[in-house]
Amino acid sequence: MKKTPNPVKNPYFAGVILGIVLFAAYALTHSGLGASGAIGRIQVSITKLFWSSHVDKVGTFAALGAGDRNALDHPSLFLLLGTFAGGMISAGLNGRLKVEIFKGSKITKIQRLFFALLGGLIMGYGARLARGCTSGQALSGGAVLSLGSWAFMFSVFIGGYAIAYFVRRLWAD
Repeated sequence: MKKTPNPVKNPYFAGVILGIVLFAAYALTHSGLGASGAIGRIQVSITKLFWSSHVDKVGTFAALGAGDRNALDHPSLFLLLGTFAGGMISAGLNGRLKVEIFKGSKITKIQRLFFALLGGLIMGYGARLARGCTSGQALSGGAVLSLGSWAFMFSVFIGGYAIAYFVRRLWAD
C-alpha cells in the first residue's frame, strides 16, 4: 500500500527548531554545525590506516589525527550521522522515502547525475580549500554575526542566481 506523503512543515517552525539545534550544538559541543569537518576527519582516519606517515606530514591532516590522536574522536561525527539518520527516519515516517531523480525535460537522467556529481565534487573541493562547508559557514558563522560569514552567504546567493540564469533552460518544460 502506497503511503500518501504528509504535508511539509512550516518553514518558520523549521527555522526556530534549527536555531534551537544550533544553540544546543554550541552549548553541548562548544562548536557550531557543519558537515565538512566530520567528512575531513573520516578522510584522515582512512588515510591513516594506509599511510600514517602522510597524515603526520600534511599540516591539515596532522591537526586532526597526528600521532596517537584519533581523528574520529569529535562531536562533528555524531552530527553527520544524526543528520543522515534523522533525515532518513523523518522521510520514512512522512511517506517521502523513495529513490527518484529530479530533472527538467531537456536533460537526460545520466546528464543530471553527471552534473550533480560534478557540482558535489566542486563543492567538496571548495569546502576543503576554505576549511569549512557552506552550512557551517552560514549557520554557525552567521549565528555569531561573523562579517566574513555574512559576506560569504550573500556571495553564495548572488553566485547561485547568476549561474541559475545560464542553466534554467535545462529545467524548463
